[in-house]
Amino acid sequence: MSFPKGFLWGGATAANQCEGAWNVDGRGPAKTDVTTGGSVKEPRKITYVDKDGNGHAVADRNFELPEGAHYAVLDDYLYPNHDGIDFYHHYKEDIALLGEMGFKTFRMSISWSRLFPTGLEEKPCEDGVQFYHNVFKECHKYGIEPLVTMIHYEIPVYLTETINGWESPKMIDYFLHYTKFLIDEYKDEVNYWITFNEINMIMNSSYLGGGMFVEKSKKTPEACIHQALHHQLIASALTVKYFREHTSKGMIGNMICRLQNYAYTCNPEDVLATQQQSQFNYFPTDIQVKGTYPTSILNYYRKKGIEIDWYPGYESILKEGTVDFASISYYHTAVISAEPDKAEPIGAFIRNLENPYIKMTDWGWGIDPTGLRITLNDMNDRYGVPIFIVENGLGAHDELTSDNNVHDNYRIEYLRAHIQAIKEAIGDGCNVMGYTPWGCIDLVSCGDCQMTKRYGFVYVDADDEGNGTYQRYRKDSFYWYKKVIASNGEDLD
Repeated sequence: MSFPKGFLWGGATAANQCEGAWNVDGRGPAKTDVTTGGSVKEPRKITYVDKDGNGHAVADRNFELPEGAHYAVLDDYLYPNHDGIDFYHHYKEDIALLGEMGFKTFRMSISWSRLFPTGLEEKPCEDGVQFYHNVFKECHKYGIEPLVTMIHYEIPVYLTETINGWESPKMIDYFLHYTKFLIDEYKDEVNYWITFNEINMIMNSSYLGGGMFVEKSKKTPEACIHQALHHQLIASALTVKYFREHTSKGMIGNMICRLQNYAYTCNPEDVLATQQQSQFNYFPTDIQVKGTYPTSILNYYRKKGIEIDWYPGYESILKEGTVDFASISYYHTAVISAEPDKAEPIGAFIRNLENPYIKMTDWGWGIDPTGLRITLNDMNDRYGVPIFIVENGLGAHDELTSDNNVHDNYRIEYLRAHIQAIKEAIGDGCNVMGYTPWGCIDLVSCGDCQMTKRYGFVYVDADDEGNGTYQRYRKDSFYWYKKVIASNGEDLD
Protein backbone atom coordinates (compact mmCIF):
# COMPACT_ATOMS: atom_id res chain seq x y z
CA MET A 1 0.00 0.00 0.00
CA SER A 2 1.28 3.47 -0.91
CA PHE A 3 0.71 6.83 0.71
CA PRO A 4 -2.37 8.50 -0.78
CA LYS A 5 -2.13 11.23 -3.36
CA GLY A 6 -2.14 14.61 -1.63
CA PHE A 7 -0.64 13.24 1.59
CA LEU A 8 0.48 16.21 3.70
CA TRP A 9 4.22 15.81 4.29
CA GLY A 10 5.83 18.51 6.37
CA GLY A 11 7.16 19.42 9.78
CA ALA A 12 6.09 21.06 13.02
CA THR A 13 7.14 23.90 15.33
CA ALA A 14 5.58 26.09 18.03
CA ALA A 15 5.78 29.86 18.41
CA ASN A 16 6.99 29.84 22.02
CA GLN A 17 9.86 27.50 21.14
CA CYS A 18 11.11 29.09 17.96
CA GLU A 19 9.81 32.65 17.39
CA GLY A 20 11.85 34.56 19.96
CA ALA A 21 11.42 38.35 19.85
CA TRP A 22 9.45 37.99 23.05
CA ASN A 23 9.13 41.74 23.71
CA VAL A 24 9.38 43.09 20.16
CA ASP A 25 6.78 45.07 18.20
CA GLY A 26 4.24 45.23 20.99
CA ARG A 27 4.17 41.56 21.99
CA GLY A 28 3.20 40.99 25.61
CA PRO A 29 4.76 38.33 27.86
CA ALA A 30 3.34 34.82 27.72
CA LYS A 31 3.51 32.36 30.58
CA THR A 32 6.54 30.70 28.96
CA ASP A 33 8.40 34.03 29.14
CA VAL A 34 8.56 33.92 32.94
CA THR A 35 9.77 30.31 32.91
CA THR A 36 13.51 29.68 33.15
CA GLY A 37 15.65 27.14 31.41
CA GLY A 38 16.20 23.70 32.88
CA SER A 39 17.45 20.23 32.12
CA VAL A 40 16.42 16.62 32.60
CA LYS A 41 17.67 16.79 36.20
CA GLU A 42 16.91 20.45 36.92
CA PRO A 43 13.25 21.49 36.53
CA ARG A 44 12.29 24.78 34.96
CA LYS A 45 11.26 27.51 37.38
CA ILE A 46 8.76 30.35 37.38
CA THR A 47 10.03 33.78 38.37
CA TYR A 48 8.18 36.55 40.16
CA VAL A 49 8.64 39.67 42.27
CA ASP A 50 6.99 39.83 45.69
CA LYS A 51 5.20 42.85 47.13
CA ASP A 52 8.49 44.12 48.59
CA GLY A 53 10.27 43.99 45.23
CA ASN A 54 12.30 40.84 45.89
CA GLY A 55 12.78 38.35 43.07
CA HIS A 56 12.05 34.63 43.43
CA ALA A 57 12.27 31.49 41.31
CA VAL A 58 10.17 28.44 42.20
CA ALA A 59 9.20 25.14 40.58
CA ASP A 60 5.94 25.21 38.62
CA ARG A 61 4.35 22.64 40.90
CA ASN A 62 2.93 23.16 44.39
CA PHE A 63 3.13 26.89 43.95
CA GLU A 64 0.76 29.76 44.55
CA LEU A 65 1.66 33.35 43.67
CA PRO A 66 1.84 35.25 46.97
CA GLU A 67 -0.53 38.14 47.60
CA GLY A 68 0.76 41.35 46.10
CA ALA A 69 3.31 39.55 43.90
CA HIS A 70 3.48 39.53 40.10
CA TYR A 71 5.27 37.40 37.53
CA ALA A 72 8.45 38.98 36.27
CA VAL A 73 11.60 38.44 34.23
CA LEU A 74 14.66 38.58 36.52
CA ASP A 75 18.21 39.53 35.54
CA ASP A 76 19.92 36.53 37.11
CA TYR A 77 18.08 33.84 35.16
CA LEU A 78 18.15 32.37 31.67
CA TYR A 79 14.93 32.36 29.64
CA PRO A 80 15.58 30.39 26.43
CA ASN A 81 12.07 31.01 25.10
CA HIS A 82 12.87 34.71 24.84
CA ASP A 83 15.13 34.03 21.86
CA GLY A 84 14.03 30.61 20.62
CA ILE A 85 15.78 30.33 17.27
CA ASP A 86 14.70 33.86 16.33
CA PHE A 87 12.24 32.62 13.73
CA TYR A 88 10.68 36.11 13.97
CA HIS A 89 13.64 37.53 12.04
CA HIS A 90 14.65 34.37 10.15
CA TYR A 91 11.26 33.20 8.88
CA LYS A 92 12.01 33.83 5.20
CA GLU A 93 15.24 31.85 5.39
CA ASP A 94 13.60 29.06 7.40
CA ILE A 95 10.57 28.70 5.16
CA ALA A 96 12.85 28.66 2.11
CA LEU A 97 14.60 25.64 3.64
CA LEU A 98 11.24 23.94 4.16
CA GLY A 99 10.38 24.72 0.56
CA GLU A 100 13.68 23.20 -0.56
CA MET A 101 12.72 19.96 1.21
CA GLY A 102 9.41 20.01 -0.67
CA PHE A 103 7.11 20.49 2.33
CA LYS A 104 3.42 20.27 1.54
CA THR A 105 2.46 21.69 4.93
CA PHE A 106 4.11 23.52 7.81
CA ARG A 107 2.64 23.16 11.28
CA MET A 108 3.16 26.31 13.33
CA SER A 109 1.36 28.13 16.08
CA ILE A 110 0.36 31.73 16.69
CA SER A 111 1.46 33.58 19.79
CA TRP A 112 -1.71 34.88 21.45
CA SER A 113 0.20 37.65 23.22
CA ARG A 114 1.80 38.83 19.98
CA LEU A 115 -1.69 39.76 18.81
CA PHE A 116 -3.37 40.56 22.14
CA PRO A 117 -0.61 41.34 24.69
CA THR A 118 -2.73 40.77 27.82
CA GLY A 119 -5.51 38.77 26.19
CA LEU A 120 -8.04 41.50 27.03
CA GLU A 121 -7.45 44.02 24.23
CA GLU A 122 -10.34 44.73 21.89
CA LYS A 123 -8.11 45.32 18.88
CA PRO A 124 -4.96 43.36 18.01
CA CYS A 125 -1.42 44.60 17.69
CA GLU A 126 -1.05 45.38 13.99
CA ASP A 127 2.64 44.44 13.84
CA GLY A 128 1.76 40.98 15.09
CA VAL A 129 -1.12 40.65 12.65
CA GLN A 130 1.13 41.58 9.74
CA PHE A 131 3.89 39.21 10.85
CA TYR A 132 1.64 36.19 10.43
CA HIS A 133 0.36 37.49 7.10
CA ASN A 134 3.99 37.64 6.03
CA VAL A 135 4.67 34.10 7.26
CA PHE A 136 1.65 32.68 5.42
CA LYS A 137 2.58 34.56 2.26
CA GLU A 138 6.06 33.10 2.42
CA CYS A 139 4.65 29.59 2.88
CA HIS A 140 2.38 29.92 -0.16
CA LYS A 141 5.35 31.17 -2.18
CA TYR A 142 6.73 27.61 -1.92
CA GLY A 143 3.39 25.82 -2.21
CA ILE A 144 3.28 25.08 1.51
CA GLU A 145 -0.08 24.92 3.29
CA PRO A 146 0.09 26.39 6.81
CA LEU A 147 -1.30 24.10 9.52
CA VAL A 148 -1.95 26.51 12.38
CA THR A 149 -2.34 25.63 16.04
CA MET A 150 -4.32 28.36 17.76
CA ILE A 151 -2.79 27.79 21.18
CA HIS A 152 0.36 25.79 21.87
CA TYR A 153 1.18 25.93 25.60
CA GLU A 154 1.07 29.69 25.47
CA ILE A 155 -1.33 32.21 27.01
CA PRO A 156 -0.71 35.82 28.00
CA VAL A 157 0.88 35.71 31.44
CA TYR A 158 -1.60 38.38 32.58
CA LEU A 159 -4.39 35.80 32.38
CA THR A 160 -2.41 33.38 34.51
CA GLU A 161 -1.71 36.05 37.08
CA THR A 162 -5.20 37.57 37.31
CA ILE A 163 -7.67 34.70 36.79
CA ASN A 164 -5.51 31.57 37.17
CA GLY A 165 -5.67 30.68 33.52
CA TRP A 166 -8.08 28.02 32.33
CA GLU A 167 -9.59 27.38 35.74
CA SER A 168 -11.69 30.46 35.09
CA PRO A 169 -14.70 30.29 32.73
CA LYS A 170 -13.74 33.83 31.64
CA MET A 171 -11.02 32.20 29.55
CA ILE A 172 -13.66 30.87 27.18
CA ASP A 173 -14.75 34.35 26.13
CA TYR A 174 -11.18 35.66 25.95
CA PHE A 175 -10.11 32.71 23.84
CA LEU A 176 -13.10 33.04 21.51
CA HIS A 177 -12.34 36.71 20.94
CA TYR A 178 -8.85 35.64 19.90
CA THR A 179 -9.83 32.62 17.75
CA LYS A 180 -12.67 34.41 15.99
CA PHE A 181 -10.17 37.06 14.99
CA LEU A 182 -7.78 34.39 13.67
CA ILE A 183 -10.49 32.80 11.56
CA ASP A 184 -11.80 36.10 10.19
CA GLU A 185 -8.35 37.52 9.49
CA TYR A 186 -6.56 34.51 8.04
CA LYS A 187 -9.30 32.29 6.58
CA ASP A 188 -8.16 33.01 3.02
CA GLU A 189 -4.57 32.00 3.86
CA VAL A 190 -5.01 29.03 6.21
CA ASN A 191 -6.92 25.86 5.32
CA TYR A 192 -5.91 23.67 8.26
CA TRP A 193 -6.36 24.56 11.92
CA ILE A 194 -5.89 22.87 15.30
CA THR A 195 -7.58 24.45 18.30
CA PHE A 196 -5.45 23.22 21.24
CA ASN A 197 -2.06 21.59 21.24
CA GLU A 198 -2.04 18.36 23.28
CA ILE A 199 -5.19 19.32 25.16
CA ASN A 200 -4.89 16.27 27.43
CA MET A 201 -1.51 17.35 28.83
CA ILE A 202 -3.21 19.64 31.33
CA MET A 203 -3.73 16.44 33.33
CA ASN A 204 0.06 16.01 33.54
CA SER A 205 1.03 19.63 34.12
CA SER A 206 -1.58 22.21 35.07
CA TYR A 207 0.78 25.12 34.40
CA LEU A 208 2.02 23.86 31.04
CA GLY A 209 -1.39 22.89 29.73
CA GLY A 210 -3.63 25.34 31.57
CA GLY A 211 -1.54 28.29 32.69
CA MET A 212 -2.83 27.79 36.22
CA PHE A 213 -1.88 26.61 39.67
CA VAL A 214 -4.16 24.13 41.38
CA GLU A 215 -3.08 25.50 44.76
CA LYS A 216 -5.02 28.70 44.05
CA SER A 217 -8.29 26.84 43.51
CA LYS A 218 -11.04 26.15 46.02
CA LYS A 219 -11.45 22.77 44.33
CA THR A 220 -9.25 19.74 44.88
CA PRO A 221 -6.25 19.62 42.52
CA GLU A 222 -7.80 16.93 40.33
CA ALA A 223 -11.18 18.68 40.23
CA CYS A 224 -9.46 21.95 39.31
CA ILE A 225 -7.67 20.28 36.42
CA HIS A 226 -10.80 18.68 35.02
CA GLN A 227 -12.74 21.90 35.44
CA ALA A 228 -10.09 23.71 33.38
CA LEU A 229 -10.14 20.96 30.77
CA HIS A 230 -13.92 21.33 30.54
CA HIS A 231 -13.47 25.03 29.81
CA GLN A 232 -10.92 24.20 27.08
CA LEU A 233 -13.24 21.65 25.50
CA ILE A 234 -16.06 24.21 25.45
CA ALA A 235 -13.76 26.86 23.97
CA SER A 236 -12.61 24.42 21.29
CA ALA A 237 -16.17 23.41 20.37
CA LEU A 238 -17.37 27.01 20.13
CA THR A 239 -14.35 27.84 17.95
CA VAL A 240 -15.15 24.91 15.64
CA LYS A 241 -18.78 26.05 15.41
CA TYR A 242 -17.69 29.59 14.49
CA PHE A 243 -15.25 28.23 11.90
CA ARG A 244 -18.02 26.26 10.21
CA GLU A 245 -20.35 29.25 10.19
CA HIS A 246 -17.81 31.70 8.78
CA THR A 247 -15.70 29.72 6.31
CA SER A 248 -16.49 27.81 3.16
CA LYS A 249 -13.33 25.71 2.98
CA GLY A 250 -10.67 24.10 5.11
CA MET A 251 -10.61 21.70 8.05
CA ILE A 252 -10.29 22.13 11.79
CA GLY A 253 -9.09 19.46 14.19
CA ASN A 254 -8.08 18.62 17.73
CA MET A 255 -4.86 17.20 19.16
CA ILE A 256 -3.75 14.99 22.03
CA CYS A 257 -0.43 13.63 23.19
CA ARG A 258 -0.97 9.97 22.37
CA LEU A 259 0.54 7.34 24.65
CA GLN A 260 -0.01 3.81 23.46
CA ASN A 261 -0.14 1.69 26.61
CA TYR A 262 1.02 -1.90 27.20
CA ALA A 263 0.24 -4.02 30.23
CA TYR A 264 3.27 -4.78 32.39
CA THR A 265 2.14 -8.41 32.71
CA CYS A 266 -0.81 -10.52 31.64
CA ASN A 267 -2.17 -10.16 35.18
CA PRO A 268 -5.77 -9.00 34.62
CA GLU A 269 -5.19 -6.17 37.09
CA ASP A 270 -2.39 -4.80 34.91
CA VAL A 271 -4.58 -5.18 31.82
CA LEU A 272 -7.42 -3.31 33.50
CA ALA A 273 -5.07 -0.52 34.63
CA THR A 274 -3.82 -0.26 31.06
CA GLN A 275 -7.34 0.03 29.70
CA GLN A 276 -8.19 2.74 32.23
CA GLN A 277 -5.07 4.70 31.31
CA SER A 278 -6.04 4.52 27.64
CA GLN A 279 -9.54 5.77 28.44
CA PHE A 280 -7.98 8.78 30.15
CA ASN A 281 -5.60 9.37 27.26
CA TYR A 282 -8.37 9.25 24.68
CA PHE A 283 -11.32 10.91 26.37
CA PRO A 284 -10.70 14.51 25.21
CA THR A 285 -10.65 13.20 21.64
CA ASP A 286 -13.78 11.14 22.37
CA ILE A 287 -15.50 14.40 23.29
CA GLN A 288 -14.09 16.45 20.42
CA VAL A 289 -14.90 13.85 17.75
CA LYS A 290 -18.11 12.32 19.14
CA GLY A 291 -19.47 15.37 20.95
CA THR A 292 -20.17 13.81 24.33
CA TYR A 293 -18.40 12.81 27.53
CA PRO A 294 -17.70 9.06 27.70
CA THR A 295 -19.56 7.15 30.42
CA SER A 296 -16.25 5.90 31.85
CA ILE A 297 -15.13 9.45 32.64
CA LEU A 298 -18.46 10.53 34.10
CA ASN A 299 -18.38 7.44 36.33
CA TYR A 300 -14.82 8.30 37.33
CA TYR A 301 -15.94 11.80 38.35
CA ARG A 302 -18.76 10.31 40.41
CA LYS A 303 -16.53 7.79 42.19
CA LYS A 304 -13.82 10.37 42.93
CA GLY A 305 -16.25 13.06 44.03
CA ILE A 306 -15.14 15.41 41.26
CA GLU A 307 -17.79 18.06 40.76
CA ILE A 308 -17.68 19.97 37.49
CA ASP A 309 -19.36 23.35 37.12
CA TRP A 310 -20.87 22.50 33.75
CA TYR A 311 -20.89 25.33 31.22
CA PRO A 312 -24.49 26.34 30.32
CA GLY A 313 -25.70 24.32 27.36
CA TYR A 314 -22.47 22.33 27.24
CA GLU A 315 -24.08 19.18 25.85
CA SER A 316 -25.38 20.88 22.70
CA ILE A 317 -22.18 22.95 22.36
CA LEU A 318 -20.02 19.82 22.31
CA LYS A 319 -22.37 18.13 19.82
CA GLU A 320 -22.27 21.12 17.48
CA GLY A 321 -18.50 21.59 17.74
CA THR A 322 -17.07 18.25 16.68
CA VAL A 323 -13.82 18.34 14.69
CA ASP A 324 -13.02 17.33 11.12
CA PHE A 325 -9.87 15.37 11.95
CA ALA A 326 -8.06 13.96 14.97
CA SER A 327 -4.38 14.73 15.36
CA ILE A 328 -1.74 13.38 17.69
CA SER A 329 1.79 13.74 18.85
CA TYR A 330 3.49 10.37 19.09
CA TYR A 331 6.93 9.93 20.64
CA HIS A 332 6.91 6.83 22.80
CA THR A 333 4.78 4.16 24.43
CA ALA A 334 4.09 3.38 28.07
CA VAL A 335 4.11 0.23 30.17
CA ILE A 336 1.39 0.19 32.81
CA SER A 337 1.23 -1.67 36.10
CA ALA A 338 -1.58 -1.79 38.64
CA GLU A 339 1.16 -1.02 41.18
CA PRO A 340 1.99 2.64 40.52
CA ASP A 341 5.08 2.66 42.75
CA LYS A 342 6.88 0.57 40.14
CA ALA A 343 6.94 3.46 37.68
CA GLU A 344 9.91 5.77 37.33
CA PRO A 345 9.97 9.33 35.95
CA ILE A 346 10.61 9.57 32.22
CA GLY A 347 11.38 13.05 30.89
CA ALA A 348 9.61 16.07 32.31
CA PHE A 349 6.02 14.82 32.69
CA ILE A 350 5.78 11.07 32.22
CA ARG A 351 6.20 8.11 34.58
CA ASN A 352 6.83 4.78 32.96
CA LEU A 353 8.17 1.25 33.32
CA GLU A 354 11.07 -0.12 31.34
CA ASN A 355 10.13 -2.02 28.20
CA PRO A 356 12.88 -4.58 27.43
CA TYR A 357 11.68 -5.03 23.84
CA ILE A 358 12.46 -1.53 22.58
CA LYS A 359 15.44 0.83 22.46
CA MET A 360 15.55 4.15 24.31
CA THR A 361 16.51 7.67 23.26
CA ASP A 362 19.16 9.71 25.06
CA TRP A 363 16.30 11.23 27.07
CA GLY A 364 14.83 7.87 28.08
CA TRP A 365 11.92 7.76 25.63
CA GLY A 366 11.13 4.37 24.13
CA ILE A 367 11.51 4.04 20.34
CA ASP A 368 8.46 2.09 19.20
CA PRO A 369 7.31 2.48 15.58
CA THR A 370 5.03 -0.55 15.88
CA GLY A 371 3.21 1.30 18.66
CA LEU A 372 2.40 4.02 16.13
CA ARG A 373 0.82 1.44 13.83
CA ILE A 374 -1.22 0.11 16.75
CA THR A 375 -2.31 3.65 17.68
CA LEU A 376 -3.40 4.49 14.14
CA ASN A 377 -5.47 1.32 13.91
CA ASP A 378 -7.05 1.98 17.30
CA MET A 379 -7.95 5.54 16.37
CA ASN A 380 -9.20 4.63 12.92
CA ASP A 381 -11.61 2.08 14.39
CA ARG A 382 -12.60 4.35 17.28
CA TYR A 383 -13.30 7.60 15.42
CA GLY A 384 -13.78 7.14 11.68
CA VAL A 385 -12.27 10.56 10.86
CA PRO A 386 -8.94 11.37 9.18
CA ILE A 387 -5.91 11.08 11.47
CA PHE A 388 -3.03 13.54 11.33
CA ILE A 389 0.34 12.76 12.96
CA VAL A 390 1.42 16.31 13.74
CA GLU A 391 4.38 15.52 16.02
CA ASN A 392 6.88 12.68 15.98
CA GLY A 393 10.62 12.82 16.16
CA LEU A 394 13.90 12.01 17.83
CA GLY A 395 15.50 14.37 20.31
CA ALA A 396 19.24 13.72 20.21
CA HIS A 397 22.69 15.20 20.78
CA ASP A 398 23.74 16.35 17.30
CA GLU A 399 27.34 17.28 16.54
CA LEU A 400 28.18 19.97 14.01
CA THR A 401 31.37 18.93 12.24
CA SER A 402 34.19 21.28 11.34
CA ASP A 403 32.87 21.49 7.78
CA ASN A 404 29.35 22.38 9.06
CA ASN A 405 27.64 19.03 8.57
CA VAL A 406 25.55 16.90 10.91
CA HIS A 407 25.64 13.18 10.23
CA ASP A 408 22.41 12.12 11.92
CA ASN A 409 21.81 8.65 10.56
CA TYR A 410 20.21 7.79 13.92
CA ARG A 411 17.44 10.28 13.15
CA ILE A 412 16.98 8.91 9.64
CA GLU A 413 16.71 5.41 11.08
CA TYR A 414 14.11 6.58 13.62
CA LEU A 415 11.99 8.42 11.05
CA ARG A 416 12.30 5.68 8.44
CA ALA A 417 10.90 3.12 10.88
CA HIS A 418 7.99 5.36 11.86
CA ILE A 419 7.14 6.30 8.28
CA GLN A 420 7.19 2.60 7.38
CA ALA A 421 4.78 1.97 10.29
CA ILE A 422 2.46 4.68 8.95
CA LYS A 423 2.60 3.10 5.51
CA GLU A 424 1.70 -0.28 7.00
CA ALA A 425 -1.18 1.29 8.95
CA ILE A 426 -2.49 2.80 5.71
CA GLY A 427 -2.28 -0.70 4.27
CA ASP A 428 -4.38 -1.86 7.24
CA GLY A 429 -7.06 0.59 6.10
CA CYS A 430 -6.24 3.61 8.27
CA ASN A 431 -7.19 7.05 6.97
CA VAL A 432 -4.00 9.04 7.63
CA MET A 433 -3.93 12.51 6.10
CA GLY A 434 -0.43 13.75 6.91
CA TYR A 435 2.81 13.59 8.84
CA THR A 436 4.71 16.56 10.30
CA PRO A 437 7.79 15.51 12.31
CA TRP A 438 8.49 17.65 15.34
CA GLY A 439 11.06 20.34 15.36
CA CYS A 440 11.76 20.32 11.65
CA ILE A 441 14.21 23.10 12.47
CA ASP A 442 16.09 22.81 15.77
CA LEU A 443 14.28 24.72 18.50
CA VAL A 444 14.07 25.07 22.26
CA SER A 445 12.64 21.87 23.74
CA CYS A 446 9.45 22.09 25.78
CA GLY A 447 9.98 20.10 28.97
CA ASP A 448 13.56 21.02 29.80
CA CYS A 449 14.06 24.05 27.56
CA GLN A 450 17.30 22.81 26.00
CA MET A 451 18.71 23.48 22.56
CA THR A 452 20.95 20.45 22.94
CA LYS A 453 17.89 18.21 22.64
CA ARG A 454 17.73 18.58 18.88
CA TYR A 455 14.99 17.28 16.59
CA GLY A 456 15.39 19.15 13.32
CA PHE A 457 16.44 18.51 9.75
CA VAL A 458 18.16 21.87 10.03
CA TYR A 459 20.82 22.59 12.65
CA VAL A 460 20.66 25.98 14.38
CA ASP A 461 23.97 27.16 15.83
CA ALA A 462 22.83 28.03 19.35
CA ASP A 463 23.51 26.38 22.69
CA ASP A 464 21.48 26.03 25.90
CA GLU A 465 22.62 29.48 27.07
CA GLY A 466 21.68 31.21 23.84
CA ASN A 467 25.25 31.52 22.59
CA GLY A 468 26.04 30.99 18.92
CA THR A 469 25.73 32.50 15.47
CA TYR A 470 22.14 31.25 14.86
CA GLN A 471 23.30 30.16 11.43
CA ARG A 472 21.29 27.36 9.81
CA TYR A 473 22.93 24.20 8.45
CA ARG A 474 21.35 21.29 6.57
CA LYS A 475 21.77 17.89 8.26
CA ASP A 476 22.02 14.58 6.43
CA SER A 477 18.39 13.99 7.40
CA PHE A 478 17.46 17.15 5.43
CA TYR A 479 18.42 15.53 2.14
CA TRP A 480 16.92 12.19 3.14
CA TYR A 481 13.52 13.69 4.03
CA LYS A 482 13.54 15.71 0.81
CA LYS A 483 13.83 12.42 -1.07
CA VAL A 484 11.05 10.84 1.00
CA ILE A 485 8.67 13.69 0.19
CA ALA A 486 9.57 13.72 -3.51
CA SER A 487 8.77 9.99 -3.72
CA ASN A 488 5.58 10.32 -1.62
CA GLY A 489 7.08 7.97 0.94
CA GLU A 490 8.21 5.27 -1.47
CA ASP A 491 11.96 5.90 -1.23
CA LEU A 492 12.99 5.43 2.40
CA ASP A 493 16.59 4.31 1.75
